[in-house]
Amino acid sequence: MTVVKITVLETSLDKELAAEYGIDGLTACPMMKAGDVFYAD
Repeated sequence: MTVVKITVLETSLDKELAAEYGIDGLTACPMMKAGDVFYAD
């Protein structure tokens, strides 16, 4: 089994896309912060 390490480099939000397709009050993902590390298989 292969394990993959995923590191969050930055979080961002495209305000134009959020305004067009999102909901009011939409922000960047609050669960992921720069530097977080996740492992997946």
